[in-house]
Amino acid sequence: MPGHLALVTDSTAYLPQQAVDRHRIQVVPLSVAVGDEVFAEGVEISPKDVAEALRSKQRVTTSRPSPETFAAAYRAAAEAGARGVVSIHLSAELSGTAEAAQLAAAAAPIPVRVVDSRLVGMALGGCVLAAAESVAALEAARAGSAPGGGAGDRDGTAEVDGTVADLDLVVASAEARAAGTAGFFYVDTLEHLRRGGRIGTAQALVGSALAVKPLLHLSGGRIEPLEKVRTASRAIARLEELAVEWAAQQPVDITVHHLAAAHRAEPLAERLRERVPGLRELYVSEVGAVIGAHVGPGLLAVVVSPVIASPH
Repeated sequence: MPGHLALVTDSTAYLPQQAVDRHRIQVVPLSVAVGDEVFAEGVEISPKDVAEALRSKQRVTTSRPSPETFAAAYRAAAEAGARGVVSIHLSAELSGTAEAAQLAAAAAPIPVRVVDSRLVGMALGGCVLAAAESVAALEAARAGSAPGGGAGDRDGTAEVDGTVADLDLVVASAEARAAGTAGFFYVDTLEHLRRGGRIGTAQALVGSALAVKPLLHLSGGRIEPLEKVRTASRAIARLEELAVEWAAQQPVDITVHHLAAAHRAEPLAERLRERVPGLRELYVSEVGAVIGAHVGPGLLAVVVSPVIASPH
């Protein structure tokens, strides 16, 4: 559609494919290296592949997309008729992905707004979906306000000003969703997070020495310890309670993430379906290779995202 607003995100949003297709979201993959082989997340390597590599003690590392990869995405959006792009990415505290996007945005042929969600997984994905809902509302209003359902009668200055204002509104929608989103998660061991530099060595050693099961959360864009419990079953029960408490009575979307732990994720999701009165959408999703490389098999996470009214 000529004159539309385009959305770009990265592969760690773990969005359902039907949502990607419906909203025409362009997903830029991060890379995963297993030994000396490098793969594009979501394209060339699966969560199962990473879980097996970690279990067999292979070296697994991850890397951000290059600025040129983002530049190509923004050029493609412009060539498809987009008048602007909102590019929403995982926390800059965890990855240089948003920085790479910002470098590319500076030279893009159309206006690009880069958003550091300070989140990851479907916490990030929820922000992208909020932006998509905002884009749909804006484009419907734009089509309805122009004679004949088009927008071609604006002069150039008005068109540029309108695009900037619309991009601001879409960014505001994503940021409002991010501000109310919580992510809680359990891992069988902190060792993978320690190896990847995503949590301090001292914190990882304390967890191992005491044989505790750590609960973590996203705070300020970082992965931080939240609580320690003695067993996996208690950790999972506490995850459930935290999610129910955060959701309260408000309308929310919930995602239960896991890595090679569907036997834990499915029952938890069903319990949350029964206990959260404001539940709108419930997703059960295995995390991809990038996050899987840092958390290891056995991950169980719950993302609670409030359904925010559009600022327009």
